[in-house]
Amino acid sequence: MTDLTALEEKIAHLTRTVEELSDVVASQGKEIDVLTRRVAMLMQREAERELDVGDGIPLADQRPPHW
Repeated sequence: MTDLTALEEKIAHLTRTVEELSDVVASQGKEIDVLTRRVAMLMQREAERELDVGDGIPLADQRPPHW
């Protein structure tokens, strides 16, 4: 095996690895977007629920007792 062939094999393996990692990062990015939207929706829902209870200020907007 020549040095050139060995380098070409290494480049091929590295290229495949980079492509696989890129796919994983893209998939995780989509999942993070979905989860971010869900958390925002749940926060909104909880804030609306707290307002419906009639406590006045939603707990999420209140200062902690140690402040």
